[in-house]
Amino acid sequence: KHQDIMEIINDIRVHLVNYYDNIIAIIPKVLLAIVIVGLLMTVLKYLRKKSVKFMLEKAEDKLLIGFIDSVFRIINVSIGLLVFLFTIGQAGIASSVLGAATISSVVIGFAFKDIAENFLAGVIMAFNRPFSIGDTVMTGTVEGTITEMSLRDTHIKTFDGKDVYVPNGQIIKNPLYNYTIDGYLRKSFDVGLDYGTDIDAARSIILDSVNTIPGILQEEKLAKTLIKNLGASTINIQVQYWVNTFNKKHNAVEIHSQAIKKTLNALESAGVNLPGDII
Repeated sequence: KHQDIMEIINDIRVHLVNYYDNIIAIIPKVLLAIVIVGLLMTVLKYLRKKSVKFMLEKAEDKLLIGFIDSVFRIINVSIGLLVFLFTIGQAGIASSVLGAATISSVVIGFAFKDIAENFLAGVIMAFNRPFSIGDTVMTGTVEGTITEMSLRDTHIKTFDGKDVYVPNGQIIKNPLYNYTIDGYLRKSFDVGLDYGTDIDAARSIILDSVNTIPGILQEEKLAKTLIKNLGASTINIQVQYWVNTFNKKHNAVEIHSQAIKKTLNALESAGVNLPGDII
């Protein structure tokens, strides 16, 4: 028993000596790795800040920029960890970590394909933004005002008060109609005139009445009238006018209502007949 105990103690001593020798041997590598990783992280931090600053100048969505900044931080830490392992001679562990991360990325990519697609679409729109907050747009069957954009979807407020969250991937894949990207929005309505009406005089009356309405553009985009078609009972005139959506003083819906009202009143005052359909 005494001999067995001595052998166990001797084995422990040998192991401790080996551990000590290994620690002494690896200390210079660890110190070198700390210096290298420290310098590397300083460079990566500088590049990350420069990249984020550049993106903030080019993109409008601060939420996406913050998320991308977080992704950069994770990537930088991962690079620092791998460089540290390779420097101290643990290439096997580094390769295992890298391989596991690659497999995990593939699995996660398949599992969250739609989420990744919508996120990447959001990143694309952050730098090549087809709309801004407050723009009136239509994508697919959804039409309304842009309220907010997140990593996954875009919040659109429809004109009847519905809140619709459209996946960013859908916006990228489908045509997007932006009615207010430059501030100009054209509106129109139709007027049915009686056959035998002096068309030129009626069109002049319509334009005169429309141009008196505050909010309808006079110089940048002129209002105009067109003969749209010949109906069964009426000659249909289309009235077109423009509003500036950046001018919050005037409401486009109220302008449209006033334009129709003043046009009808002016035509009736001039004795122009507006017949209904003849059945």
